[in-house]
Amino acid sequence: MMYNRFNKSKLATSLSLILGASVVNPTLAAEEADANADNVEVIEVRGIRSSLIKAMDIKRSSSGVVEAINAEDIGKFPDSNLAESLQRISGVAIDRDNGEGSKVTVRGFGPDRNLVLLNGRQMPTSTGDRSFNFANIASEIISGAEVYKTSDATVATGGIGATINILTHRPLDNPGRVATISGKLMDDTSAEDGDITPEFSGMYSQTFADDTFGISISGSYSERESGNQQAEVGTGWRTFPARVNQDWSGNNADWGGVPYENQVNRPDPNSDSIYSVPQTTIYKFEEQQRERINGQLVLQYAPTDKITATLDFTHMTNEIDRQYNDVSAWYTFAPSENVWTDGPVSAPLFYSEDYAANGIGNQDLSMAASSSSTKAESNSIGLNLKWQVNDSLVVEFDHHSSEAEQTPNSPYGSSNALSTAGFVREAAATDFTGDLPILAVRGSSGVTKADMLVTGSFFRNEDNRSEIDQTQINATYELGEWGSIDFGASLIKAEKHNKAVQVQRNDWGGVGAAGDLTNIAGDITGVQGKFDDVDGGNFEDHPDGPDGFEIVDTIIQWDFETLRDFAAANYTPAGFVGGGDCGNMFCASTDYGTDTDRFVEEEITSFYVQWNYESEIGDMPYDLHIGIRYEETEVDSRSIVPVFDGARWEGDTEIVLTGSGEFEAGSKSGDYDHTLPNINFNLEVTDDVVFRAAYSETIGRAGYDQLQGGTTVGTQYNRGGGSGSSGNPNLEPLESTNFDLSLEWYYSDTSYAAIGWFKKDVENWVTNGQIRDTLFNINNPIDGPKYNEAVAAVGGDAGQQRQWIYENYGDRPEVYMQDGKLIIEGVEEDELVEFLINLPVNDDIENTFDGLEFAIQHIFDDSGFGFFVNYTYVDAGDDYNNQLITGGSYDNTELLGDTNDDVQNGISDTANFVLFYENYGVSARLAYNWRDDYLEKVGDDTGSNPTFVEEYEQIDFNVSYDTPWVEGLSVFFEGINITDEYRRKHGRNSNQVLNVTQQGARYSLGVRYNF
Repeated sequence: MMYNRFNKSKLATSLSLILGASVVNPTLAAEEADANADNVEVIEVRGIRSSLIKAMDIKRSSSGVVEAINAEDIGKFPDSNLAESLQRISGVAIDRDNGEGSKVTVRGFGPDRNLVLLNGRQMPTSTGDRSFNFANIASEIISGAEVYKTSDATVATGGIGATINILTHRPLDNPGRVATISGKLMDDTSAEDGDITPEFSGMYSQTFADDTFGISISGSYSERESGNQQAEVGTGWRTFPARVNQDWSGNNADWGGVPYENQVNRPDPNSDSIYSVPQTTIYKFEEQQRERINGQLVLQYAPTDKITATLDFTHMTNEIDRQYNDVSAWYTFAPSENVWTDGPVSAPLFYSEDYAANGIGNQDLSMAASSSSTKAESNSIGLNLKWQVNDSLVVEFDHHSSEAEQTPNSPYGSSNALSTAGFVREAAATDFTGDLPILAVRGSSGVTKADMLVTGSFFRNEDNRSEIDQTQINATYELGEWGSIDFGASLIKAEKHNKAVQVQRNDWGGVGAAGDLTNIAGDITGVQGKFDDVDGGNFEDHPDGPDGFEIVDTIIQWDFETLRDFAAANYTPAGFVGGGDCGNMFCASTDYGTDTDRFVEEEITSFYVQWNYESEIGDMPYDLHIGIRYEETEVDSRSIVPVFDGARWEGDTEIVLTGSGEFEAGSKSGDYDHTLPNINFNLEVTDDVVFRAAYSETIGRAGYDQLQGGTTVGTQYNRGGGSGSSGNPNLEPLESTNFDLSLEWYYSDTSYAAIGWFKKDVENWVTNGQIRDTLFNINNPIDGPKYNEAVAAVGGDAGQQRQWIYENYGDRPEVYMQDGKLIIEGVEEDELVEFLINLPVNDDIENTFDGLEFAIQHIFDDSGFGFFVNYTYVDAGDDYNNQLITGGSYDNTELLGDTNDDVQNGISDTANFVLFYENYGVSARLAYNWRDDYLEKVGDDTGSNPTFVEEYEQIDFNVSYDTPWVEGLSVFFEGINITDEYRRKHGRNSNQVLNVTQQGARYSLGVRYNF
């Protein structure tokens, strides 16, 4: 059961008086009780102080380590976003999407390792994984949230970091009429040309018939126009050992490898250093428009004081339109001259390639445009019946049916890009000495529309849907002096369905002629001036750039629809049929049968029993909770994937699979069961000091995307063979053994200090496995007699091999010319194509997470001032070893054999400090949030390279004033990220920037009226 139990002790007795009889400042509202109740005056505590007292009350009276946040008043949550409020709790960190809190990490465990409940119910997600997106839910309809850091048998499993229960308003909890309405205007400074946008919310709650029937209606509507400015090294960095040959020459022949000669400070071939080279430099400017609608209807009926029935319906919609333009330069790894940092992990301070000097033709300066849209929607209907059968037994029945989906909301898809390029680069260079990479070119950095050609494009549709039906029966039986027993059962049926289809053109060399795009709509603007919060490198000291380089400071911000319409009208081949719903490949497709369709069903049956006992050790009251939960999970995965029946050698290093036009349906299944014990012990050392100890075993289920079966393969491969990926419904969940100790000192009715230690031993981590399979029995044109003869005749050059085969076997049907391109098909005499299939598997590594949490909440009596501060330290063992390449060791160094397999993602220390004042109708808060740097992931687009998120801090504030001229009316002003902090990610070295995102501040001015 998701409720908190008061201990039957002097501690509980004193706590029951806190909310009703706390000493507060004289400006807070007071109500006089019934004269027949000894004329006791009841002081109603509201605002920030009330919110903190309620949260402290929940923490103090809980059976385990529980943190809470509460609405300061009906419809008034501490922050504009629920995730941004949760980050104030010790051990909780958040991920931000476009500057807004979206997902939470608790004690180092990422969003998909924390279970999020809504009123005790597991909710479906609109993304492909298990993580809940808090940006979809408005804070105005939330009454509170509880974060369960220790396990309780009555609480569903699935959250190793924590279980987060979001609570909404119930009318019978607040008898009478309660109503509020608010509106505000938001100015988001991150938007380039954004307008001030509105937000409205309201809630009406009323009880009738002597408070036996209640109705509550709440809703929220908000618009937001925002943007971000990004600089990134697209597809990451390629990493090499400084020495790769036995002669220590350091002349790496792999694509991207840099010789030791003609470099400044390139790592010595006699060292064990490594170095990395960048693939691209990109500047991207995005604008977003969001429309979010939330609503909830709650009906409650209590015909007697022993029965309560609750029926509720919740709706959430979040529509996001996105547009972006970018400008980029792709490095071809032509001969380069660079300046390097010191080892052992080296990065270029300055990377340059000169195409003209090395007899290479001009390369392109690319500019892409995009316009896409998605819609996330979820609906939930639930029924709860609570029956006090007698003085000893309480039974509760709860059922809900919920669904969530995220679908394309534009004919151009859920994501897309239409690229143009001007082939004007004679040379290119990037300066990596600052936080912002500075791109420069020689040739023409100030390109015009007349220089540009339409190149490649893609239009992608993704459809993610999920449904959950959950039935729970919970009961509590009082045993008198022997305590009580909680017991119950639950059945959850969850379905996840993911479909995707992409229409892609690969005309990267350009189509049409120069000048075709001269009259296409699009503003020509600067680049560097858009990054006013991020410092760049030393190119700024050379306005014209060294050796004739010019900093890239021009971008054509194409009007996407105009460009797309022109390209569709002029560059669709005559007689072409097919390619997206529009038939010309310049739009998305809704025919998901042409790509991947995956479905997974998960059925969880669980039973639990927990004994709760209270007694004393000497004069120290304690309560003990011993429980066990049994869960059985069955997984059924079904998929439909395209079938291929041939391979064609179409380019020197390009072999293309040919589709049969058919699709293969497959089904896989898996199952597992767990018995999960827990013990929670709480001791009142004194009236003010509580000691807690807890032990539990919990599980964290694999992501839906990892469980979904069906093998998909890349439609192209090279001499190394084909590749593909598959899900694995036989994955076991993560298993965690948890220990917690905490000491809490409640030194006043409103203040406390706490310190806690936790440890989690986790095994069954999901990692990447590989198998080799011939799959479709496709004959490989580069692995057979003709190919072997060509190698023997002309050597290893692929172009010469192809020409030799054409000259000697051109009379065969599998060797022919098509549209000027030589095609060589695989035939029966050739060997079969071997595919390397990546799939998730469980490993046998056990990781230990441990950490410390500190928290202090202090209110300075009646002064109106107060603060709370917390800090969480987390240790997950070894740090990532940046000298290991490709998942482990490399030859010719003592590092051979080491791996990073046991290094975990998302682990960081966090801290919060909030200072507030509340008096004379003024309520003000200044909040500081900090998260240390952490490893986000490994395996970026170029291999096993890591991604590190750098240290981040943010300051927010809000202030409100209760107007004296209209009772119940207040005005407020709030600011988010008021110091314009930006986020930065890097690779093995801090100079190896991967992404810098400038997100800006946002401010809101509004009014709220309670009546």
